[in-house]
Amino acid sequence: MGTMGCILQVLSYVHCHWHDQLVDFGMDKLNKPDSPLATGEYSMRQGKAVVSAFAFTCLGMGIMFQSPPLFIGVLVYFLLGTAYSIQLPLLRWKENPFLDALCIVGGHGFTIQPAVFYHIQHVLGKPLAFTKSVAFATIFFSFFSVGIALFKDIPVFEGDRTSGNRTFCVRHGKKKVFSLCVSILLIAYGFAVVIGASSSFLVCKIVSVIGHSTLAYILFIQAKSLNLNDDVATESFYMFLWKLFSAEYVLIHFMH
Repeated sequence: MGTMGCILQVLSYVHCHWHDQLVDFGMDKLNKPDSPLATGEYSMRQGKAVVSAFAFTCLGMGIMFQSPPLFIGVLVYFLLGTAYSIQLPLLRWKENPFLDALCIVGGHGFTIQPAVFYHIQHVLGKPLAFTKSVAFATIFFSFFSVGIALFKDIPVFEGDRTSGNRTFCVRHGKKKVFSLCVSILLIAYGFAVVIGASSSFLVCKIVSVIGHSTLAYILFIQAKSLNLNDDVATESFYMFLWKLFSAEYVLIHFMH
């Protein structure tokens, strides 16, 4: 049940990621020279085929599962991903720092978490109640998504500045954006520790407090030693943030 929801979300993410690469092919040659399209591993025609295949698969499976929460979640994520990069009037939200963050937070925070949870509730025939667990997941991942949205432009700072892409990072500088990013992520972990400590289950309390405290400490140490002028190091740190993001899907089971 939950696995099917997660698979659909992964397919949606792949679609949005490839769609972004298609639209930003020229810019990615500067910012992401190792991406499949930029290296020539995939042709533009093949890239369009991948995007189309994943789009139809996501929406088709969403309808096939006959789960309104899951279909709505996939559809919203799909639309946000399209609005993020497509070059149409009033769209291409990635060029606006606020709308850029809104897409990422809306997709990973306010869409995926409730959609998967309510999909499971729907399949089990349970009432669609807004529980403490789904509230925590929505808030935590929203905060974390803001941090990732802020940091993601640091590794491609030079490419964005050269191409005239006025990202939040280009406007305010790497150091300020990085400090804000780390602060938000540490606040998210602090929030998780407080919520975990309030659990009435001893095991959940211990695991959630120690787990989140450990991840926060690792984040702090990694951030302290990061050289913002090293593009390879900042790209590696960006991937590290996604690993922390994924690790939360383990700890979240102890948030009761």
